[in-house]
Amino acid sequence: MKLASFWTKKENKIQCQLCNHYCFIAEGKTGICAVRKNIKDKLYALDYGKVIAANIDPIEKKPLFHFLPGSLSYSFSTVGCNFRCAHCQNADISQYAEKKFEVDFVPGKDTKPEDIIKSAKQFDCQSIAYTYTEPTIYAEFALDCMKLAKKAGLKNVWVSNGYTSKEAWPQILPYLDAINVDLKFFTNEEYLKICGAKLFPVLENLKLLNHHKIWLEITTLIIPGLNDSDKEIEEMAKFIKNYLGPETPWHLSRFYPQYKMANENPTEEDLIYKAYKIGKDVGLKYVYGGNIISETLENTYCPKCNKLIIQRLGYTIKRFDQEGICPKCKDKIDLILK
Repeated sequence: MKLASFWTKKENKIQCQLCNHYCFIAEGKTGICAVRKNIKDKLYALDYGKVIAANIDPIEKKPLFHFLPGSLSYSFSTVGCNFRCAHCQNADISQYAEKKFEVDFVPGKDTKPEDIIKSAKQFDCQSIAYTYTEPTIYAEFALDCMKLAKKAGLKNVWVSNGYTSKEAWPQILPYLDAINVDLKFFTNEEYLKICGAKLFPVLENLKLLNHHKIWLEITTLIIPGLNDSDKEIEEMAKFIKNYLGPETPWHLSRFYPQYKMANENPTEEDLIYKAYKIGKDVGLKYVYGGNIISETLENTYCPKCNKLIIQRLGYTIKRFDQEGICPKCKDKIDLILK
């Protein structure tokens, strides 16, 4: 537990200013994330240094296909989340609030920022990934790690729902190298119903990240009956192209029944191919299919001549580029290689 940053006192309560929920938290209570608690009129991060999951992952697992391709990323998280996604694949750790409310004890291995850096170096990782749950809610610990990572020559990558507040970004952005943001839906109604959040802050944060030139990739889980219409998929693709740029990679992932949506049907593979085609037709250069067996949907091709640039089979990759240059037409491919 550590005294939190990003909060202020208002109306005899504490207002957390870490994410766009801006929770008002009474004495002895926590915010939506369940890991930030008002204790005697001060906000504490209960999850500081409490690592619940840590793994050595291929960077492609985030997924980040255009950032240090083929490298390893030391990936970790704490418990909790500021979303309540009904289809969450990591609900056992992200939805910790459903199991224990208003307690000071948060599970996880006590870990120092120095331990994270040491582990990343030990396993020859080029980056540290703040992932599995939502890095925003453990921002104090993440920031301490990110600052040390920069000094150690490691890159920092986030996998996020994109709900960080405008007050928090200025401290995070100087240390952030890449991010994959879930653009879950393109209607406010779906965001509220499935995630307990709003669409607008996510869109604004995507624009902000692009403005600050943070390497950005987008993931959308295609869910039957929710966000699988041609209209919604096309609107997402146009937003990405017009506001983030046609070079922004878009990962279209196949839904499998999980958590509160365990009785729903998985996404038909044809839907992923349809969404892929819509994204390409709109003018996105790099569209990918995920959670699907395909010899082509995870490959990177030259947008100009269609030459195979990176072949991916699971997390095994084979590169054909010449340091980011297409070997056929010599066009520059949008890759971050160092």
